[in-house]
Amino acid sequence: MIIILEIVKQYFAHHIIFSAGLLLIIGYIFGQLAEKIKLPTITGYILAGVVIGSSGLKLIRHENMELLYILSEITLSFIAVIIGGEFSFYKLKLYGKKIFILTLTQMLLTFILVSFGLLAIGFSNYVAFVLGAISAATAPAATVVIVEKLKARGKFVDYLYGIVALDDAGTVILFSVAFAISATMMGDISINIAHSVLHAFKEIIISILIGGFSGLIIHFVTIKKHNLNEIKIISLGIIFLTTSIAISLHLSPLIANMTLGMILINMNKKNARILFSFEPMTPPLYAIFFAIAGAELDIGVFTNPVILFAGFAFIILRFVGKYLGIFISGTALKIEKNVRNYLGLSLLPQAGVAIGLMLFVQASPIVTQASPEIQSEIAEMTNIILMSVFVNEIIGPPLSKFAIIKNLKRRK
Repeated sequence: MIIILEIVKQYFAHHIIFSAGLLLIIGYIFGQLAEKIKLPTITGYILAGVVIGSSGLKLIRHENMELLYILSEITLSFIAVIIGGEFSFYKLKLYGKKIFILTLTQMLLTFILVSFGLLAIGFSNYVAFVLGAISAATAPAATVVIVEKLKARGKFVDYLYGIVALDDAGTVILFSVAFAISATMMGDISINIAHSVLHAFKEIIISILIGGFSGLIIHFVTIKKHNLNEIKIISLGIIFLTTSIAISLHLSPLIANMTLGMILINMNKKNARILFSFEPMTPPLYAIFFAIAGAELDIGVFTNPVILFAGFAFIILRFVGKYLGIFISGTALKIEKNVRNYLGLSLLPQAGVAIGLMLFVQASPIVTQASPEIQSEIAEMTNIILMSVFVNEIIGPPLSKFAIIKNLKRRK
C-alpha cells in the first residue's frame, strides 16, 4: 500500500487533472458511505478531502490546491445565484422584516457571547472582539446542497436562505467595526471606526450594483431566446465575469451573485429556467468543492491544548449564540415553532467568509508591523478559526439535514 502511494505521489500527483479526478472519485465513495449511515453526502466529501489532503495521505499537492480554488469560486458563484433566486419580492414583502431581525439578533448575540466568553478565559480584548465578529459568519454552501438534495421547499427554507444571504453582508460590517476597534487597542490610533464602516458599506453597495447590472444583462439578452444551450453559455459567461470582477476589485462575489440571482427571478419568472439549466452541472462541482474544503483542513490544530480548549469554547459559544439568537427573536416575532426550534441548527457550517476575514487580519499592516507578542496572539486566533471551520464543517451539515428533515416531517 505504501509503495502504491509513493508511486502515485511521484508519477501522477503533480497533475492538476489527476488531483481533480481523485477528489471526485474518493469524494463519491465517501459520500456513498456517509449516506449509508444517514449522514449528508457532503460530510463524506469533506472527510474524503481530509483523508487524501494535507492532513492525511498528502496526495493533493499545494500548487494544485491553488489551481483547484478556481473550481471553488465557480461553485460558490452558482450557490450564490441559487440563493438570490429564492429572493422574490413577494417573499421579501412577506418575510423580509422578520428575516432582518432574526439575522441581526443571532449575529449580535453570537458576537457578544464569543467575545466576552474569550475575554473571560484570558484572551486580550482585540483578539476576542475580532474572533467574536468572525464567529458571526455562516457558510451558505452546505445549506444549499442539503436543501437541493432533499428538494425541500416552504417557509423554513425561505427563512434559512434569507438569513444565510443577509449574514454575509452583516458579518462584513460587524467585522469592520470590530477590527477597527481592535486596531486601536493594538496601538494604531489612526484607524477610524466610521471610515471602516463606510468602507464596508461601500464594498457591499458596489457588489450589489455589479450583481444587479449583470442580472439585467442576462435578462435582456436571454429573455427572447429559446435555445437553452445558448442561454446557458451567455449566463455562465456573465456569472464568471461578475465573479472575477468582484474578486479583482476586492468586493464580495457572494453578494454580487446573490443580487444577480435576485434580479433574474424578479424581472421575469421565465428566468427560473436559467437556474434550472445549471442543475446538471452542480453535483460534480459540489463534490469537488467540499472535497477541496476537506483537503485544506489541518487536524494539527488539535495537538495544542490551549488552542483545543479555546477552540471548543469558541465553537460552543458560537452554537449557543446562533441557536438562542434565532429562538429568542423567533419567539418574540411569533414565528411558527417548527421554524423557530430548528432554524438555528442550520446556521453552524463555517468556511469561506470566516477564512477570508482571518486572512485579511493576517495580511493587515497593523498586524504585520505589530510586536511579536501580538503576532503570536494572532497566530493563536488563526488556529482557533481553523479548528472551528474543521469541526463545524463536519458536524454542521448533519445538524442542518436533521433540522430540515424535522421541518419537512412536521409539514406532512
